[in-house]
Amino acid sequence: MHPTLAIRTATLASALVAALGSSSTAHAQAVAGGTMTFALTGDAIISRRLSPYKESEFIRLIEVIRSADVAFTNLEILFRTPGDGYPAAHSGGTWMTAEPVMAKELTWAGFDLVSRANNHTMDYMAGGLRSTSRVLDEAGLVHAGAGENLAEARSPAYIETAGGRVALISVASTFSDEDRAGPQRGDTRGRPGLSPLRYNTRYEVTGEAMNALREAGRAAGFTNLQDSDTMRFLGTQFVVGDEPGRHTSVNTMDMAQIVAVVRDAKRQADWVIVTSHSHESDGSREIPAEFLVEFTHAVVDAGADIFIGHGPHVMRGIEIYHGKPIFYSLANFIFQNETIRFLPGDMYERYGLDADALPGELQDTRIGSSRSGGFPGNPDYWESVVAVPQFTNGALVEIILHPVTLGHGKPRAQRGRPVLADDDAGRRIIERVRDLSRAFGVNVQYDERRNVGVIRP
Repeated sequence: MHPTLAIRTATLASALVAALGSSSTAHAQAVAGGTMTFALTGDAIISRRLSPYKESEFIRLIEVIRSADVAFTNLEILFRTPGDGYPAAHSGGTWMTAEPVMAKELTWAGFDLVSRANNHTMDYMAGGLRSTSRVLDEAGLVHAGAGENLAEARSPAYIETAGGRVALISVASTFSDEDRAGPQRGDTRGRPGLSPLRYNTRYEVTGEAMNALREAGRAAGFTNLQDSDTMRFLGTQFVVGDEPGRHTSVNTMDMAQIVAVVRDAKRQADWVIVTSHSHESDGSREIPAEFLVEFTHAVVDAGADIFIGHGPHVMRGIEIYHGKPIFYSLANFIFQNETIRFLPGDMYERYGLDADALPGELQDTRIGSSRSGGFPGNPDYWESVVAVPQFTNGALVEIILHPVTLGHGKPRAQRGRPVLADDDAGRRIIERVRDLSRAFGVNVQYDERRNVGVIRP
């Protein structure tokens, strides 16, 4: 379904929020008379230092982050030493790990908040999770989305600023099931992991297609396929409907738990940020899945001031919902996944390499095995924006989008570090965000003089 259709759909989320009641409008406002700015970025996969570099386009970008009242990024890597944890039997694609000193590079750049719920949270099991928590605390980075049990992973993290107290709530819809945190009981310890946002999938088909599926199943020996408009076959739900295609909706339990956390965070803070790591799409990688649109509206209705999406590694559109900005994906901010120093034997085996192979050889093989050249071959993965929404008296007044490039086409040792885009790339990036945001009724203007995008709700 196209996002504009999803927006018009009445959702379970709205019903849940209505049942709980609307958030206090008095408490929804920040410090009276104040101005608050946020610098928001997408995925940060940092495996190399940032601080040695001095070119003007890079330093100007760092100043954008540092000048905001609060700066956020999604931490898609673990900070650990070789003795902290061990590789999981699976990973989110690459076993993401870097030296603990890299956390201080993020504070050097001006970041205050990081989300941790993503498909790499448990790449090194509970030991990697705990090491990352310790390193982030030592670096002074406020973090949310992972913990020793479900309640801890769900819990908001808070930061104090001159513009008010800010809460961060981090969830992920893209993960292996064993990565999600488990609830604590009086007689059983909880399971370490991430804060999950599960969703349900159904395939709508025509009546003719349903009959064909049923007959094919019976011919293959499945005897429990009933003559009805709903059928579960090979673990997939099929229904006869008017909109053939794949449709998704939020898991009701996860929705209720997260909405409750958002509402409570609004009691405890002046500002609430909700963020989700969501690869899932609706046909095109650039269009968010239906369940994500449903979820973002629900958390805003519950009191969230900003929603930040990340995960697909490309940009998605921007929506203004009830006066609150929704960034469906801010793509990559630091993208240094090719220079991870240590990777487990499982990954070398995946590409047919022996025990003597080294990281550079692995990366060459990995890129060569992809028809499209993998991430390095697609320029869309190497462009993004830093979004800077500004609020006055609690109301959104402007969003500035700073276009960023990450060195597509450069050697491996140079690509992945962000700099402000030049004029040609800046215009192209902002025009792409403009086109993606039209489906949500948002007008993004390109300011040629400043080489930025501007949204004025």
